[in-house]
Parts: sequence; structure tokens; C-alpha cells
Amino acid sequence: MDKQLIVENIHVRATRDDFEVVGVFNPAVIRLGDETVMIARVAESVVQNHRDHYLVPFVNGTGNIEMKSIPKQSAEYDYSDLRIIRNEKTSYLTSISHFRVARSTDGVTFDFNGPVRIFPETIYEEYGIEDPRITCIDDVYYITYTAVSRHGINVGLMRTVDFERFERLGIIFHPDNKDVVIFPEKVKGRYFALHRPSLSAFGRLDIWTAESSNLISWGNHKVMVEAVPKCSVTKRIGAGAVPFLTEKGWVVVYHGADAQSRYYLTVMLLDKDDPNKVLAKSRRPLLEPTEPFERLGFMNDVVFTCGLVVDEEAIRIYYGVCDQSIACCTVSMDELWSNLEV
Repeated sequence: MDKQLIVENIHVRATRDDFEVVGVFNPAVIRLGDETVMIARVAESVVQNHRDHYLVPFVNGTGNIEMKSIPKQSAEYDYSDLRIIRNEKTSYLTSISHFRVARSTDGVTFDFNGPVRIFPETIYEEYGIEDPRITCIDDVYYITYTAVSRHGINVGLMRTVDFERFERLGIIFHPDNKDVVIFPEKVKGRYFALHRPSLSAFGRLDIWTAESSNLISWGNHKVMVEAVPKCSVTKRIGAGAVPFLTEKGWVVVYHGADAQSRYYLTVMLLDKDDPNKVLAKSRRPLLEPTEPFERLGFMNDVVFTCGLVVDEEAIRIYYGVCDQSIACCTVSMDELWSNLEV
């Protein structure tokens, strides 16, 4: 397997002089003619020049960015996570994410300093938009994404036909939820999606399926108990790239993480007529953090995919590394099939 670091945060310019880019990662990709189109999550934080306070950005009710000033030393706040500052009433992200669109003719060279950008706007996107996935249905491109705010972690949907203008279609799953991917074809007349409700006092972080007639209203939710990998100790799993159909069934590349939040990618094969039915799973992880750029970064030991492209004999997986940069790897279909077991 050939791994390659292709986009680094240091090569992407911040949107404002008082911001700095802390990560460009978790990209969605799709093949469009001779090009590969990528939508990447760009996380920015405020340049911290204050000795006694942190400044954290958020989007106000009019779609403009404001700053919240939080004292650096206060018993009211928990600063143990680099990504979040918490207190009893609410939490604040230390960065705010938006999307940037880039195109490539070789699938490797992408420039995210162009003009096409999608910024958080609504009250559900107050703390940013994250982790897009792209599904093409009837020449329309639907993008699912995570919307973060004081109202929880929601799943939004937008669509485009040209990757220049985007229409928001609203929130499609209840909070807290994430890792939503929509299948590119109907199954027995219904749209299908994978999603991952967050942990309750009783449940686990498992993948679920849902069905819809219109891509907006989703129901008939079912937990995919058999999706839990056997090849590694797993505390949570979630859908990764959009599933693709083969003669053997639907192939899903998804992520898992252990108790130490060390991520890996794995694969499952679903029945083409019933995506709730798992036919086979990876006998070993498909991709693990082994390279230096996968082991050390903003968050260590993280490999997280939101997209891939399929050729006749191989797939190219694009994945975020360490919540900081983007890498890609090529996996032959023979390697993928040989890694599956019933």
C-alpha cells in the first residue's frame, strides 16, 4: 500500500489576518469527468495574543463571526482537551471549521486557496461545519456534513450541480449524530444512509441505517450490530466514505477507534438488496497509522476517511491525518477482497 501526504495545513492561507489554519483534513472527494473534486474541512483558530484570556470564534445569528473571551486560569472551565473548552453550562471549540473546494487532474495536486468556500451560517452551525461526504444522485451532488453548535451535533444536507453554488437543505438527523453517508443508488425504491448516533447512558457508538423517500425525512432506523469489527478492540465506529456497489455487494470503508482514540480504517461488504445485512468484514485493519505524518500531529494516531474514488482494479482513499493534513493511499481490489472474511 502506497501512502502519500498530499495537503498540509501550512500550505493553506487563513481567511483573516487574525486567524491561523490549524488543520486541513477529512476531505470528501468525487470523480467529475477528468477531474477529482475535493471538499476539505479547514479548521482555523484565533491568533492568541492575550496573556490572560483565550479567544474562541463562533458564528452569531446574522452569520458573522464573533469572539468569546475565556480566562486562561479559571476553576469554572476544563482545558484538558486541545479542541474544546468546557464548563457546566456549555462548551466552546477552540477552532471554527469551514469548507474549501479544490480540483485536481492527477488526483494528487490540490490547491485550497481558491475562491470556492462554504462558511457556517445558521444557528446550527454556530461552532462550524465539519467532515463532508459527497453523493451523486441523478447528476446532483448531495453533501452531508456535521453542524456543531450549542444546540448539539447535527447533520446538515446541501446540494450543488457545479461545486460553485451550494443550497442548504436543512438538518436531516436529530442531535447528537454524525458520520452520515448516503448511498448513491436507491435500494428497492428507497434511499439509504448510514449514520452514527452519539452515546447515551445505555447505547454504544455503533453504525445505524436509515431509509428515506426524499433524502430529507429519514426513518426506519436500524442498528448494524454486525458492523463492529473483530480485528481490533473498538470503542466506536462510524461510516467513512460513501459506499460503492460491486457485483458482490456494497463496499463500505469505515473507521474505528480504540479506548486510546487510536483510529484505523476497515471494510465491510453489505448485501446489494438489503444494506442492513453484513456479508463480510475485514480480517485485519485496511489502514492504520504507521507513517510519521499519521502518528504525530494535532491529534496523534488518527486516520479518518470521508471519501474515495473507484477505478476498475483499485480504490484511492483520501483521508485526514492527525486532524491536521490530508493523505491518500491506493488499495487494489484484490487486496480489498482478500482482507474480507464472513
